[in-house]
Amino acid sequence: MEYLWLVLGLIVLIVAGEFLVKGAVGVALKFNISTLVIGMTIVAFGTSAPELLVSVKAAIEGHPEISIGNVLGSNIANLALVLGLTTIVLPINVQRSTIRLDWPIMMLATIAFSLFIMNGIIDWWEGVLYIIALIAFNFFMIKNSANSIEVNDEVEQEKSNKNFLKNILFVVIGVVGLAFGANWLLDGAVQIALNFGVSEYVIGATIVAFGTSVPELVTSLVAAFKKQTDISIGNLIGSNIFNLLAVLGVTSVVKEIPVSSQVQGLDVYWLLGISFLIFPLMIFNNRINRISGLILVVSYIAYIYFALK
Repeated sequence: MEYLWLVLGLIVLIVAGEFLVKGAVGVALKFNISTLVIGMTIVAFGTSAPELLVSVKAAIEGHPEISIGNVLGSNIANLALVLGLTTIVLPINVQRSTIRLDWPIMMLATIAFSLFIMNGIIDWWEGVLYIIALIAFNFFMIKNSANSIEVNDEVEQEKSNKNFLKNILFVVIGVVGLAFGANWLLDGAVQIALNFGVSEYVIGATIVAFGTSVPELVTSLVAAFKKQTDISIGNLIGSNIFNLLAVLGVTSVVKEIPVSSQVQGLDVYWLLGISFLIFPLMIFNNRINRISGLILVVSYIAYIYFALK
């Protein structure tokens, strides 16, 4: 029965995330917010909402290892598995802003995470720092994109005016669906961990992390198959920034997160290593090719092997 709850939770999270993103984008366009800001804020929130809901619920119910495993595993999956598979299908061009702004911010947030966990716990005040950093990042994005509203936004805004109530309904459905999906996924994951005697952290870093990264994986692969090169590495880096600043930030404010020796040891080095690895892959001709994608996928397989070992 626990497998049914796990799969059902994953499906509901994916569908609810789609409803939330679609509705939120429609509402934002109604108020004349640029598509750039929507992509880096609302869509980033929508695709990371499953991680946030699962992590907060896990912490409240006394399963903090699932919380931190979910974030760490999701970030590794985004950069290694999702980005790797996407570039194997279609090489990705890297925007200059990704190299100069997005990657350094993600790397700073990741390094801060590695420092926060050195004392074996992520305190509430460290979560507050993360939340402040998230607000500052979003403010910076909005301020610098104030003059970047696209011509198509006017057309989209006119359409959104006609569908405003429908978009509000989508947001409500998405929020409710995420709450139920997170509940079912967490219940199933905890029971599976108990059945097999596997640590909650390992379940969080593998099964739960993969599940909550499915929206990014599906979106990126579909875009690659359609040869929509506007789906770039910046989107995945933005998701990782949100996972660290928002998910860990909010979760640790709600309840301080204890950190196991496994996270402090090998796993955090995997996160730091893969986060740094994509930098030389990006700067080579400002493009991540299929060979680089294969390297990333192999690195993810290696991570899963050592996590389960």
